[in-house]
Formats: sequence, C-alpha cells, structure tokens
Amino acid sequence: MTDKLKSNTARNAALAAAGAIGSAAIAAALLYAGKRKKKPNEPTQPGPIPSGEPPQTD
Repeated sequence: MTDKLKSNTARNAALAAAGAIGSAAIAAALLYAGKRKKKPNEPTQPGPIPSGEPPQTD
C-alpha cells in the first residue's frame, strides 16, 4: 500500500511539472511571435532632406 501511494504522488508531481513546463513554453512562444509581428511596423530612418541643406541641430 505504501509503494502505491508513493507511486501516485510521484506521478502526480511529474504531471504537474510537465503541465507547468508546457504552459510556460506556450506562453513564451506566443510572446515571441507577438514581438516579431510588431517589429516590421516600427518607423524607419527618414530619408535625405530634399533641399540638400544640412539638417538643423541643437
């Protein structure tokens, strides 16, 4: 009887750990995919000034 209880406890702990790891992996994948999707929409460097004059800086 004691061996059966230990086996169930170990199995339950393993299942809980596997579930936690799987959930973390899915969450990380979703965050990574969301970050990659936003990147192309970032503003790019402005082009050269059409008049050819140097830009005004402080």
